[in-house]
Amino acid sequence: MIDFTSALYLGMRHPASALQPWTQLTTGVPAALGEPTAARMVARKFAELQGCEDAVLGSSTLHLFWDLFGMFTGDDVTIFLDSGAYPIVRWGVERAAARGVAVRNFRHHDKKALCRQLSQTRLRQTKPVVVCDGLCPACAGPAPLAAYLDEVHALRGLLIVDDTQALGILGQSPSSEKPYGRGGGGSLPWSAIEGQDVLAVSSLAKGFGVPAAVLAGSEKRVRAFRIRSETRVHCSPLSIASLRAAEHALAMNRNQGDAVRLQLANRVSCFRQVARQRGFRVRGGHFPVQSPILPANINHADIHRKLLALGVHAVLHKSHPADRQQISFLVRADHSECNIIEAIAKFQQAINGTPLNGDQS
Repeated sequence: MIDFTSALYLGMRHPASALQPWTQLTTGVPAALGEPTAARMVARKFAELQGCEDAVLGSSTLHLFWDLFGMFTGDDVTIFLDSGAYPIVRWGVERAAARGVAVRNFRHHDKKALCRQLSQTRLRQTKPVVVCDGLCPACAGPAPLAAYLDEVHALRGLLIVDDTQALGILGQSPSSEKPYGRGGGGSLPWSAIEGQDVLAVSSLAKGFGVPAAVLAGSEKRVRAFRIRSETRVHCSPLSIASLRAAEHALAMNRNQGDAVRLQLANRVSCFRQVARQRGFRVRGGHFPVQSPILPANINHADIHRKLLALGVHAVLHKSHPADRQQISFLVRADHSECNIIEAIAKFQQAINGTPLNGDQS
């Protein structure tokens, strides 16, 4: 089976033999009472990578967003939520809404639509909290973060970015030779933004292959999060094994990250080129999530079943904003060109209805 479902885009894996040893998995106390020394050190390194003053680790983005949006209770704020935001950040926003915080949606990646809604905020004198994904896997487009931040700064608000898809992939100074940029710090260095008015919440389970998450921003805002976090009072800190994996991921990123990102960009280009040669148009641009565009009368679920029978595992999911089924291939740096050529050939075979028991060449 050729697997195109894993979001380990850089192919980072952390076998126990590659990690520093540990004598226990957990401290037995909640994170608020005590964290391993490595937790603060790893968090600071991720903050530096993203161009931020400070950071705090969490078990998942769900834990971090749950706490973060719970902190707005009683504040005179209005949350402006990008209509294409990922479900987990939406769950955090729903918590704030359930506690009485005003929430308004604006069109996906539409800075003009956001500005129109923010103009009403100016009249009401409430502080805006703008929430979006840094990089949308559905449309493969980066959010106009610099424009959002300009508007937020003028109103003394806050920009919250779910940067799960971009962290580890995008970085500073993108160019035609290095389309992902350098460093892997995510959407903030990619967009050349920083400051007191932005927080980035990111899973490390995609680009870095670590079951953990990080919240990064100004020292003041991260300190406030540590003090007011509820899950840190009731949940354990990251396991020592996860911290060791995070240390290993940072070392790999420092030593070979840019080379692996360039290889990933080459694999994505290969996928698009082969698909084009086979007569398919593909959504996704440079981003690793590649989605062939098929006629509306084709049953994607049927194609997905045939593709599985042919030995290729892709992702069947709902697309945004049409909310229709779609097949996507998650390209990784450790895919070979042969993997890609074979996967697209079998995808075409599934579409053309070639008998599954016949010649697979």
